[in-house]
Amino acid sequence: MLRKQENKNLCEQILRNVAARYDIEITELSVMSDRIHIMVSLPPTMSVSKAFNLLKGASAREIFKNKPNFRKRYTRGHFWSPGKFYRSVGDMELETVTNYVRDQRLIQTTLDDSTCGN
Repeated sequence: MLRKQENKNLCEQILRNVAARYDIEITELSVMSDRIHIMVSLPPTMSVSKAFNLLKGASAREIFKNKPNFRKRYTRGHFWSPGKFYRSVGDMELETVTNYVRDQRLIQTTLDDSTCGN
């Protein structure tokens, strides 16, 4: 559903709004057609599990509100898959992770551009 740039932009804006609402600082964010890579800094009192629940739940509600037709595809109300992966980042790895998230966006853009011509 995130193949159109308009939908990717909407998803990114909604994730940023939800994060700000809960004092989650987004350092890097890459929205691709089939996945999201996001690097965040959490408040010291927030667990990673809570952050996932807030970001996924609140963003799904907002996306469905903005794009009611998405409910036809996601009839059970689950926009995001139940899967998740996280890793804590130390200061020495920060640049590596930041570059990885940025590179994913560039790779996906390149792939999208190459398939548009076919």
